[in-house]
Amino acid sequence: MAKSNTLEIGKSAPAFNLPATGDGKKIRLSQFRGDKNVVLYFYPRDNTPGCTTEACDFRDTSADFDAKETVVLGVSTDSLASHEKFASKFELPFPLLADEDHKVAEKYGVWVEKNMYGKKSMGILRSTFLIDKQGKIARVWRRVKVAGHVAEVASALAGLE
Repeated sequence: MAKSNTLEIGKSAPAFNLPATGDGKKIRLSQFRGDKNVVLYFYPRDNTPGCTTEACDFRDTSADFDAKETVVLGVSTDSLASHEKFASKFELPFPLLADEDHKVAEKYGVWVEKNMYGKKSMGILRSTFLIDKQGKIARVWRRVKVAGHVAEVASALAGLE
């Protein structure tokens, strides 16, 4: 968890290489450097109410992100098969990445202990990272509340141009 302290605005975003929906190929952060901004959003689980709403909000705003040379990537610890069903069911036009061993979530400091109704477990803290074309962290949202979040991320992109 100590790594979360290094995730400051202006610092390099942690590298990753994860299997993605679509063609099953892996996606690396470095493949977008110099070409695209990246919205990397971590969410707890496929097909849960908040996660579905957030994914559909990103889907419904995808043209705005495309116009601003920005790729959206969703990450959870669900399997690639689960992601494929989720992406298909809700016609998500962006890749979902399978971080089954939660190593990338740990790098980004979003793999945390959760306490629900007195039961403690480890899981993803809903968070979003805006990464500029140079691979630097431009903005961080932690403990994301889904309502209005995607619009906030989209407006933050204006500051990158």
